[in-house]
Amino acid sequence: MSTFQTLRDALATGTVVPFIGAEALADVTHLETGAKIPATSDELIYAINGGKPMSPRLMYEFPRAAMNIELKRGRAAVHRSLEAVYADTGWRTAALHAWLASLNLPYIIDINRDTGLQKLMAKRPHTLITGIARIKGGTRYKLYRHDGSTYAAASEDDASIDPSAPILFKPCGTPMPEANWIASDADFVDYITELMGGFAIPPYVKERRKGRAYLVLGARLNRDTTRMLLSDFIYDAAKPAGWALLPNANAKEKRYCERIGLEVIDADWRALAGLELEAVA
Repeated sequence: MSTFQTLRDALATGTVVPFIGAEALADVTHLETGAKIPATSDELIYAINGGKPMSPRLMYEFPRAAMNIELKRGRAAVHRSLEAVYADTGWRTAALHAWLASLNLPYIIDINRDTGLQKLMAKRPHTLITGIARIKGGTRYKLYRHDGSTYAAASEDDASIDPSAPILFKPCGTPMPEANWIASDADFVDYITELMGGFAIPPYVKERRKGRAYLVLGARLNRDTTRMLLSDFIYDAAKPAGWALLPNANAKEKRYCERIGLEVIDADWRALAGLELEAVA
């Protein structure tokens, strides 16, 4: 059996959890304007800076640029920019999202901020978990129960939360059902600190994730923010921890993956899904 078929089978049974990054949105364009949805670090910087580049130091990574804008114009300015992009309902469906949704997976981690997977899961009861940051005390997540029709806010002790229901975890936020964003350096420092301390993942998810393997799809691993998120989300993983589909991985990515127990596969996620780089209407 090929490695790809092994991975497809493991995804279908829920023993492997997909961890989805920016390149999953590479084929997403706007129905009216044809513009590509901002997803990569550079694209996000342009989106929150009026379409203009920033200094090379700030262009290094989106959280750094977002911190600069926050200091100059306030945190709300960053959040308004993100909401303007991701609350727009005119974005096409990502091919990877459509494929993953067709598998009815029990647990997906999506570090993008779009609503693509949420829309595809709109008729399927599930639990949405979003990251929050820079609040006074408490946990760094919000829980929402989806009954197959609408979202409703929920809490850990809410009897309406089914611990066996499919989970969509969006640590960096989403505009739906309410806008919550992890964007600037200050947001990530707070969120990742609490993630490392165990306060950014619900206890029942910690139990459910034990011994799972992970599959990195569409996420480059050459920036600290993504690497820190991944390292903490795969805590208590199987040994080895899983796989990363990284075409032309650089030395830094390979060393990181070796350290955390991920096997690097020199292939694109489209090869796994048998997809072409085309948007799905």
